Amino acid sequence: MINKDFNSILELINAFPNEQTCIDHLEALRWNGDVISPFDSTSKVYNCKDNKYKCKNTGKYFNVKTNTIFDNTKLPLQKWFLAIWIVTSHKKGISSLQLGRDLDITQKSAWFMLQRIRNCFGIDNDSQLDNEVEVDETYVGGKNKNRHANKKVKGSQGRSAKDKTPVVGMVERGGKVTARKVENVQSKTLTAEIIRNVKESATVYSDEWLGYKGISRIYDHSIVKHNQGQYVNGRIHTNTIEGFWSLLKRGIFGIYHFTSKKHLQMYVDEFVFRYNTRDNNESQRFNLLLSNTEHRLTYEGLING
Repeated sequence: MINKDFNSILELINAFPNEQTCIDHLEALRWNGDVISPFDSTSKVYNCKDNKYKCKNTGKYFNVKTNTIFDNTKLPLQKWFLAIWIVTSHKKGISSLQLGRDLDITQKSAWFMLQRIRNCFGIDNDSQLDNEVEVDETYVGGKNKNRHANKKVKGSQGRSAKDKTPVVGMVERGGKVTARKVENVQSKTLTAEIIRNVKESATVYSDEWLGYKGISRIYDHSIVKHNQGQYVNGRIHTNTIEGFWSLLKRGIFGIYHFTSKKHLQMYVDEFVFRYNTRDNNESQRFNLLLSNTEHRLTYEGLING
């Protein structure tokens, strides 16, 4: 099943018609025939009935869903597989209302399911970018000009973060993108993010914002002067990362309509995942996400964490 291509939802349903076929696929992806205890990776494991295993060192029982997003779920795995397929194959995402209708579950269950899936999107976020890297920042939130007079926020124009949430992004040309929610776009904050995500050997392109001034001491840094109507100067431009911002905002404003500052990073990670797997087919993205499900998220942790 791992190497099988699923080109449609119908093919996915035919491949996983029941709970056992889903469990077998998860075990092949997670363990590949060598079962490892989630409680003690060095322990011997005993095979028990009903797809259960026992960790010898701790005496605890577990299955392939233990310590994953499927842990203690009341929904069948086939619905989880369908949800993951839909989320990873739809170019702009899917709302919890629509997913709830598609899977015949409540909107609340669909939203929690989507958030648990999004919590697994942070794949390869630790790898640094190199070569030619574009850096830019954007803002997610309501526009002051669209508010009623009594709801306008003073001093929120431009790069103010009073009523908007700044997100800084970096993309290696022909490679991957990374994006993080930040508290502000001051030089100290932006420099720290760039150092964390970009190798010193890289050539960095940005606009003329003063927040990028400090990186010139570390990187080969060139600037495109947007305030002078300049958008391309040879190889110096930020059009690639701005294209990613367009994808992110069309998804957020067109599909989700609103995202809170608290959960924004999860939505950003979702679009980063899609961009970084743009050369993969639907089956590869589906299996890649299933291979990265060991990120359990409880409802209490999601709401109050």
